[in-house]
Amino acid sequence: MATRHEGYIVTREALLRGHLVIDGARIADVVGRPVAGNAWRAGDAPLLLPGFIDLHVHGGGGADTMQGGESIDTIARTHARHGTTALLATTMTAPRDEIEAALHALAPACRTRRDGAARVLGVHLEGPYISPDKLGAQPDFAAAPSAAEILALHAIAPLRVVTLAPERPGALEVIAALVAAGIRVQIGHSAADYDIACAALHRGAASFTHLFNAMSPLHQRAPGVVGAALAHGERAELIPDLLHVHPGAIRAALRAIPDLYCVTDSTAAATMPDGDYLLGRHRVSKCLGGVRLADGTLAGSTLTMDQALRNLVFALDLPLIEAAQRTALHAARWLGLEDRGVLAPGAWADMLQLDAQLRLVRVWVEGEAIDDVAHGA
Repeated sequence: MATRHEGYIVTREALLRGHLVIDGARIADVVGRPVAGNAWRAGDAPLLLPGFIDLHVHGGGGADTMQGGESIDTIARTHARHGTTALLATTMTAPRDEIEAALHALAPACRTRRDGAARVLGVHLEGPYISPDKLGAQPDFAAAPSAAEILALHAIAPLRVVTLAPERPGALEVIAALVAAGIRVQIGHSAADYDIACAALHRGAASFTHLFNAMSPLHQRAPGVVGAALAHGERAELIPDLLHVHPGAIRAALRAIPDLYCVTDSTAAATMPDGDYLLGRHRVSKCLGGVRLADGTLAGSTLTMDQALRNLVFALDLPLIEAAQRTALHAARWLGLEDRGVLAPGAWADMLQLDAQLRLVRVWVEGEAIDDVAHGA
């Protein structure tokens, strides 16, 4: 049965005042008149936005992707309550047998969406093919990359994105092999110099993992991975919790990288009270809105995508249409998905209704209304 929803509609390029129609799992129609100058004001509501797409999710609701069992169901339902309608389950650096076990547990959720949950689009393999000098919060099981090994993992569960350090032995050849197999490659957890990072881009790597974090920084005589990203990157993921990256650095990246998109890098501690939680093999502590290892190293985040949107609009002064693109559209296009991340006829009915303060009112995932939405959280 078709349903009609009225409000201010944030489409790919315009803000409309009108209505859209959901018929089953798809959007049937979008009707409206453009708002002058695409100018959204804080009093304009209700707002209808594309559902968020998060390509870097380690956990949430107390569950971690490496735990196996039903952890991914908890994670996907937790993030759906906060407006994420599609995500990539993201693994941690670990011995191969632990990664294989995690992928076997994740594979069913990649095939079938659970009721009340975000769509799990596949897996983001973050390690073990990273630099031992840029582990960040990753456990110390870094390994040199092997295309055959990665493709064997891909046969267990679909790897949509692989993060690797291009300076590792054989990495440039592996990048080319993965791209030829349809797997997207991101540069991350890397101590590479500028030239090696540029060589990785030339081989087909086309994004950067949590830009600025766990990578060689920009220096005027040693531009590093950050310099390669700002000089040549068409896209990169960034954590806009205002803790991982200073707002000034975020603004620099927004000016330099056209399709910069937001991720949470969320951990099991997301949406949970302060305390200790698992992050792969690590035990991490949540306190004062951050997650850290015992030595104080930032270890993922507690961010949810609804708060990411509010940070972009209210703290960084992004126009609402641009904020919607950076929390949905750009991530969808990076994965080659034309029918997600946008409110348009024929697209999946992944949609959010927000109030004038950009707090969630309702969430739909593929036409299913999600119960227990995190109103105002």
